[in-house]
Amino acid sequence: MTTHYNFIDGEWAPSDSGELFENRNPARRDHLIGTFQKSSARDVERAIDAAARAYSTWRLVPAPRRAEMLFRAAQLVAERKESFARDMTCEMGKVLDETRGDVQEAIDMTFFMAGEGRRQYGQTVPSELRDKFAMSIRQPLGVCAVITPWNFPMAIPSWKIIPALICGNTVVFKPATHTPLSAVNFVKVLEEAGVPRGVVNLVTGGGEEVGSALSASNAVRVVSFTGSTEVGRTVAQKTAPSFKKVHLEMGGKNVVIVMADADLDLAIEGCLWGGFGTTGQRCTAASRVVVHEGVYRDFVGRFVARARALRVGDGLDPATQMGPSISREQLETVMAYVEIGRAEGARLACGGHALESAEHASGYFHEPTIFADVGPRMRIAQEEIFGPVVSVIPCRSFDEGVAIGNDVPYGLSASIYTQDLNQAFRAMRDLDTGIFYVNAPTIGAEVHLPFGGTKATGNGHREAGTAALDVFSEWKSVYVDFSGRLQRAQIDTADV
Repeated sequence: MTTHYNFIDGEWAPSDSGELFENRNPARRDHLIGTFQKSSARDVERAIDAAARAYSTWRLVPAPRRAEMLFRAAQLVAERKESFARDMTCEMGKVLDETRGDVQEAIDMTFFMAGEGRRQYGQTVPSELRDKFAMSIRQPLGVCAVITPWNFPMAIPSWKIIPALICGNTVVFKPATHTPLSAVNFVKVLEEAGVPRGVVNLVTGGGEEVGSALSASNAVRVVSFTGSTEVGRTVAQKTAPSFKKVHLEMGGKNVVIVMADADLDLAIEGCLWGGFGTTGQRCTAASRVVVHEGVYRDFVGRFVARARALRVGDGLDPATQMGPSISREQLETVMAYVEIGRAEGARLACGGHALESAEHASGYFHEPTIFADVGPRMRIAQEEIFGPVVSVIPCRSFDEGVAIGNDVPYGLSASIYTQDLNQAFRAMRDLDTGIFYVNAPTIGAEVHLPFGGTKATGNGHREAGTAALDVFSEWKSVYVDFSGRLQRAQIDTADV
């Protein structure tokens, strides 16, 4: 058994309390991966102090020089991709192909953001007055608190930490307690790549102790959080008194609309991947499928047959197609929603049970589950389950399908399967989401475009792409008057 430490001010050290928590494999609970620091508010304070000291010099390092360190970090992650993916499968459960993709996303994001070291463009504009120069520049903000979930334990930290660093900020990183090893692996790479001491700090532990202290600190100028809408609301409340910048990426109840002219084979493949990839534990999971009545019976029959055939097991097994839920609590949530769906009158078309065979007894496994004939206002069609449960809802027309798609509290991702170009563009326009796909499932975002959603999914910010720079920097407008005399904007007029 390995004990892992916090990383504060360039040193790996135990927490102030000396307490530890265990990290176990959700597919095999007898597999103890390691123990990690159960940190306190005192550890958070030390990490913030270290980040604040480092900021005074890191912000002055030229952005292209910062980029060189991040390019090196991306190369190191690429070299260790397989070992990082295996560690991630052990602590998080999703299959190796998916954890390899998670690590690859961190590689892609780090390379992409390193490139922004030479592309933090501002604007130069003509002044309304003679002999006056006008421009804008990006500037860093200071200490950034990064709070990340367990479902993408290397990709999501890279979406936040790397743009924060390239802009000249320093970071205190609190990973999810279910996946601290992937966080340790990522921070060790940044250390090895030459990021100076205090610039990146890692504090492991619970949300109440670590996350709350980060959110409430007056020394933290940015909080970037990905997690549930409930916790995101708490983060917003805790950060409001100090007027810090807050980026919230929260829940989703995403829809795939399948029209009568859709390629059903392609649509079913997409709905299987969108609904059961990562065991449905994605904020972008396709947990609702709205199907035109003209193909509804055919779609449901074939979709159910394919879902029943999925192999559920340990993600390290190459034959496994779907891994476990992350925890006992998450498995119980899935089971509770299955009972809610039954009580609401939805038809349980397949699945609906935890798996308890000898192969599955030591993990948190649940069958791929499909409810058919679901009403769009049922709880299973409105609330985020975060598990392998998909609701199939019939519709009579394109307009009704779009209306059902929009009739949820969230607005992260949506998709339509159709051969009608006009319908595809109308859906692209009318579905109220931050991400949209045509003839593809609701998952599969790429690092060079903005990621985020509308309504209860977020608070208006985006991560990934160059949009992430707006979270971790602020604009300064600069005017240089070289006329040698007072010139008053909007009052004096330049000579023609």
